[in-house]
Amino acid sequence: MSKPNILYIHSHDSGRYVQPYGHAIPTPNIQRLAEGGVLFRQAFCAAPTCSPSRAALVTGQSAHSSGMIGLAHRGFGLSDYSHHILHTLRDAGYHSALSGVQHVGLNSDKTLVGYDEILEGNREQEIDAFLARSKESGPFLLTVGYNQTHRAYPEPGPAEDERYTLPPAPLPDTPETRRDMAAYKASARELDEQMGRVFELLEKHGVADNTLVICTTDHGIAFPRMKCNLQDSGIGVMLAMRWPDGADQGFEPGKVVDGLVSHIDIFPTVCEVLGIDAPQWLEGRSVMPVLRGDVREVNEEIFAEVTYHAAYEPQRCARTSRWKYIRRWGGQDTPVLSNCDNSPSKTLWMNHGWQARRLPREGLYDLMFDPNETNNLAESPDHATVLDDMRGRLGRWMDRTDDPLVSGSVDAPSGSWISSADGISPDDGVLRTP
Repeated sequence: MSKPNILYIHSHDSGRYVQPYGHAIPTPNIQRLAEGGVLFRQAFCAAPTCSPSRAALVTGQSAHSSGMIGLAHRGFGLSDYSHHILHTLRDAGYHSALSGVQHVGLNSDKTLVGYDEILEGNREQEIDAFLARSKESGPFLLTVGYNQTHRAYPEPGPAEDERYTLPPAPLPDTPETRRDMAAYKASARELDEQMGRVFELLEKHGVADNTLVICTTDHGIAFPRMKCNLQDSGIGVMLAMRWPDGADQGFEPGKVVDGLVSHIDIFPTVCEVLGIDAPQWLEGRSVMPVLRGDVREVNEEIFAEVTYHAAYEPQRCARTSRWKYIRRWGGQDTPVLSNCDNSPSKTLWMNHGWQARRLPREGLYDLMFDPNETNNLAESPDHATVLDDMRGRLGRWMDRTDDPLVSGSVDAPSGSWISSADGISPDDGVLRTP
């Protein structure tokens, strides 16, 4: 069998709020993709902010290990762009192209990441032409990134009737949150339509069966206590992989995986699929043993982090199948509102005093009985042993990966743009570091 082409197709701020995860959000093209491949029900990003999440996926490293501890368009970057998966794939004979969002380097510097081609202009026409050319250039890595479902959302259409829309947990069911979620659904509809056109082009050019499609998003949706937060509502992501020619390797249609999977596991998985050596810097694990049925899961635990988004808000978490431990650093003990995108849902919470609510320094949550992570057990004597175990897991990971937070406050790079942690909006109090 020839090496499969790879399509890495990803959205902005979608979490798991698409049809295959059971939500009343019609995304028929993503649904068909999931039904034709493998759906990962317990997939998580490594950092619930835009650039750190994507950097972790394409380098197979935690965000701080890759150097991407903040947003690329605000002056943060990878420590070593040769760690991007495209360079490993190039050595294996792959030709790479980018269409749309990549967000691990400044869009103004189109050579920084290192793609062989940047597809600009009409997306569908450019991808159509690229796929036609690819028949002569060998296997390809095609990265297709969308701004949907990032805010601002479009107006809801007839298919997104706010009267019959359920807001996402942990938000209350109110007219404001229903309309906000209806607008998200409209954006998800646009996303699905555009992804569907790319899937159709794979079929048109006869490469769909031997293309490994990796469909995911960066982190949770842009609602309060979701994006930029370490609860599962922030780090849980959609992840579906389809490769029809790889059915005998574990990519059977309709398969569902319930084991813990992190974005950092995608790079080593691709290496195993291709039969190439995994780079020594990878921190993730291939999920192929799960797909083959050798084991139920490859991860006993996964980790995630926030350092900078718009503002500095250092926090880390460890998650097992049963427990979640979140620790916060720094002096901020109330919500960092500038790290939450402006929205009707945010305004609703602020009108009811969200900005004054206290955040715990440590949080311990029993995900079996408290999946929305609202009952903090960190001070419960009955859970002291679990707390010590989860503290230990997080601490060992931070030491093992040389997390700079171990040594104290983490400085932003010179020339980066940082918002005030006391601001209301991401645009409040933005200062450039010297």
